[in-house]
Order: sequence, then structure tokens, then C-alpha cells
Amino acid sequence: MSNEMTLFGNTNSAVAALLNQVQDNLTDKLSGNNGGSGNRRISIEGGVFREFVGGKEVRKSEDRGMKVVIVNAAPVSRMYFQGTYVKGQKTKPTCWSSDTQRPDPAVPAETRQATYCKDCPQHVKGSGQGDSRACRFQQRVAVALASDTAVDDKVYQITLPSTSVFGDADGQKMPLQAYGRHLKAHGMPAIGLVTEMRFDTDSPTPKLVFRPVRPLEEAELRTVMELQNHEDTIKAITLNVSQMDGVIPAPKIEAPKPDLFASEPKEVREMEAKAEKAEAEEVEEPKKVVKKTAAAEPAEKADLSDIVGDWDD
Repeated sequence: MSNEMTLFGNTNSAVAALLNQVQDNLTDKLSGNNGGSGNRRISIEGGVFREFVGGKEVRKSEDRGMKVVIVNAAPVSRMYFQGTYVKGQKTKPTCWSSDTQRPDPAVPAETRQATYCKDCPQHVKGSGQGDSRACRFQQRVAVALASDTAVDDKVYQITLPSTSVFGDADGQKMPLQAYGRHLKAHGMPAIGLVTEMRFDTDSPTPKLVFRPVRPLEEAELRTVMELQNHEDTIKAITLNVSQMDGVIPAPKIEAPKPDLFASEPKEVREMEAKAEKAEAEEVEEPKKVVKKTAAAEPAEKADLSDIVGDWDD
């Protein structure tokens, strides 16, 4: 508990003032409330952190964990590849969706699998290997590398599989949405602290879980706030992996609206909720149970101390 008090209880006035300026759609996106040559991304293929620049692997780390600052995130999306995956082979996606509702406008008409994702044969159980779905949920996140003493000013894309996004916390293991809810309950913007991404060694496939590490210092927070809407960040959350690596052409990108789903009609929001429910069933996650607690009011902006201790006992 003492570590958590250090993380969330000792925010100085300058940092607190900056945090109050944060437009925190990011933590909403993490908690499930949606929202080329120099391109950098991190892959978790093979259960190893691999750094790619311009589509070429330049470094890999055998460490089980990596410390980052989550700078921005896209809503949950979908991706479908026809045929069998071959390790190391760059393959063009057959169809994909940026909003989980309909194929992306950049998908060629001849490879679109359906007009709406809910009607797509690739979203049916058994369309993939075993009982899985051939079209997979994923989420693109923009991060800056961090350490115990510093934060880098370069932005990386990491694309998380559904098992790293959905589900409830299991002890110290929090998938992304559970982590986002944990931060939101304490009134802490995700951009305001260092997060550790760690491989879940109990998972048969590469899966990341998340935990808070430390609050940012004032200079670090100013750096990442400048990165939040940087061109590289927008590319990281807008382009899929194939577009980032130059396998398929990247469309012209624009900064997303502050609330990406604010103008969506009710039926589209309902489809999104059904899609998330279906994904939770696919990965056989337990049903979400929201327990009533005496958690601090979000408006108090952080008794930042309460977030880390439970995960360090």
C-alpha cells in the first residue's frame, strides 16, 4: 500500500495543474468507453517485445515487462487475414474495420466480406481455427518508452490482441480495459503515469497485462502531453500494422474527433456493445461483476496512493 500512496498521493501542485488540463478521453478508451519509413511499433509476436522501424525489426527484448506511458489509443477494431499465418511473412489483410461496425473505407470492394460486421461470415465462431473467429478484435495504442527516471519522446504503436484488452482483473493481472477502469475509479488520467506492460505467463498465446508504476514528473508530463496529438501519435492509433509497415498504402490521416463516437446513432452503439460481449465470450472471460466499494470520488483527482498498493502486496 505504501508504494501506491507514493504513486497517487504525492502529486505536486504543478503536475496536478497539468493533469487538470488533460482532456481524458484516453482513459475512457482504455476502460472501454469509446473512444511509413519512420513509423515505429512494438510487436509481441512469440511472447517477446520486438521493436520495428519502417517495417524492419531493429531490436528485441527478452524481458517479461516493458515500462511505457500510454499516450493515446484508438477504439477497438477488427482485422481479417485470409489463409494460414506464416511466421515472418508480410501479408496484406483481406478486410478490416476501424470501428467494429463496417469495413474500413480503404478496404477494396472485392475483398470486403460483408456490408456490416455483424453480418460477416468471418465473425462466426468456427470461421477461424477451432471455435475461434477468423476476424479478430484488437486495439491500437500509442506509447512512449519509459524507465524509473525518464520518458522517451518517441511514439510507438502497439496493437493488442483481444485477450490483452477484454476481461476482468485476476489478482495483479489487469487487461487493458480493466486497467483503464482501475485508473478511472481513482481519477487518474492514463497519460499521467508510467505503466508496466507485462506478459501473462499463464496464457498459451502472447497476452499483456498492465499495472501502474509511478506518477510522471512535471517535465515528463509536459513531454507526453505534447505527444498526445503529435502526427506520429495519430498515425499510431489510425493506421493498422500493414499500413504502418508499408505493406498496403496508408490513407491520409486526420486527428480524431475528441469524442469518436459522439455522433454515432443508438443502433451503432448497441452493436458495439454486442461485439464486445461476443469477444468476451470468445476468450471465455468471466462475466464482469462491478462491486460497490468506498472508492475515492474521481473528482478528487487522485489519492494516487490507492492504485498501486493492491498490486504490490
